[in-house]
Amino acid sequence: MHIEIQPGVRLFVDIEGLGHVPEGRALKERPTLLLIHGGPGFDHTGFRPFFSRFTDVCQVVYFDQRGHGRSSPRPLEEMRLDVFADDVVRLCDRLGIAKPIVLGQSFGGFVAQRYLARHPAHPSKVVLSSTSHHFGLARKIERFGALGGSDAAQATREFWERPGADTWAAYEQHCRHLYNTRPKPADAGGWMVFKPEILFEHTRTELPGMDLRPGLAGVQCPVLVMAGEADPVTPPQDAAEIAAAIPPQWLAGFERFPGVGHGAWRDDPAAAERVLRRFLT
Repeated sequence: MHIEIQPGVRLFVDIEGLGHVPEGRALKERPTLLLIHGGPGFDHTGFRPFFSRFTDVCQVVYFDQRGHGRSSPRPLEEMRLDVFADDVVRLCDRLGIAKPIVLGQSFGGFVAQRYLARHPAHPSKVVLSSTSHHFGLARKIERFGALGGSDAAQATREFWERPGADTWAAYEQHCRHLYNTRPKPADAGGWMVFKPEILFEHTRTELPGMDLRPGLAGVQCPVLVMAGEADPVTPPQDAAEIAAAIPPQWLAGFERFPGVGHGAWRDDPAAAERVLRRFLT
């Protein structure tokens, strides 16, 4: 379905699971898990089919962020973290969702961190998964070089410093297969609607000077931080610094997954499910 959150701004939304379940003579309300996808320029399909398993405890809401995927096209100047963060609140208002559990993966974690800074009382819980608080280019180059050699290190530097179609092609060739330690399912790539112009825009504008840690000082809900030890694009050192910036009383856990890359459920779904299910319930 498409949900209009502002005039002319229509987000693609898909929902799995019941928000209220029969329990005796009453309907028991379940929490809502709202998933913010990575990118920028990607869509929600990276969460499928793994997150379907949580419909026994949550209603699960997938959506494509403003201008992304199957949502309505929007001008590139709107592709800013503050806008995306406020869109989470706008979408919840339109759907009647109060106190969501919000999970941000990768770039979605950037958005979730800005959402926490701008709307600290809005969520009931937040998961920051395989994400960073800053550009961290030197770490990216070192990690990709260790995994893929000099070609991967060079492609990493050239894309993140000069984002465009040519440097992205080299990055896809030398680096993208290094994101995870397990091969991607054969069909998964065909599900995604990719808009590279949004990726290039963010990388040219907001990413180089980004520092999201100051906004985490005002967190007012439990936050779980998840990181793969083998993640080259959002290295675990970044996650450790995020965890350190969250007030200790609100840090629900910092989970590091050995032998896992970008998105713990892609490489160790059983361990990721145990951690997430414990936090969700």
